[in-house]
Amino acid sequence: ARKLRVASPFDYANMAAIYVPPNMPKPNDTNHIRSVSAWVEKHARSLGGRTLVLTTTLNAMRQIGESLTASLGHSGELEILVQGQGPKRRLMERFRAGASEGGLGCVLVASASFWEGFDVPGQALQLLIIDKLPFPSPGDPLVKARGNRLQAQGKNAFSDHSLPEAIVALKQGAGRLIRHETDRGGLLIADNRLLSASYGRRILAALPLMQQIAQTEDFWDALVNITTASTKVS
Repeated sequence: ARKLRVASPFDYANMAAIYVPPNMPKPNDTNHIRSVSAWVEKHARSLGGRTLVLTTTLNAMRQIGESLTASLGHSGELEILVQGQGPKRRLMERFRAGASEGGLGCVLVASASFWEGFDVPGQALQLLIIDKLPFPSPGDPLVKARGNRLQAQGKNAFSDHSLPEAIVALKQGAGRLIRHETDRGGLLIADNRLLSASYGRRILAALPLMQQIAQTEDFWDALVNITTASTKVS
């Protein structure tokens, strides 16, 4: 068979930066959601919205949405959109419009279906925050059955099923950031297992080759530089 491999048109190294906060509470820590909310509030305010938050659970989505509504929404600084407030199409259209039509800048907090099939080309999305690595729930009956089957075959349920599933889901979520050759932005993954766990390097290697930032201040500087370039391109 004749094969053709076509390279991506996206120059991720100059279009996007990725940051994993090293001091973020562990994903199962009760303070994790509060810390994610604080990160979103700080950066979304600085960007005038233009922020998408993808969560792995509906509980995290609701708590982050409530926190941001209390801190940014009620004050009239930004419009906080949360999945479930209305039809998905209306939320997507409002987020894409952002402040371009004289309205407030937007922050969209979502889960589930927003991890894929949601395109926001242009400047309406410049910061994507993912709360945790999207591992399949170990309590799901289907996940248990697949794990048991792999173990019966002498394989490892985590490395042969849960980890590949998480990598695919994370790539889909991260893919919301860059949808056009002129898009620019930053990706923050608030899960320090990417830095501490043995499988973290494997997951990072599966993502597009964005600038990898080690310090908080450097991430913000990179984000400002990248988004400024986006404005000039546009």
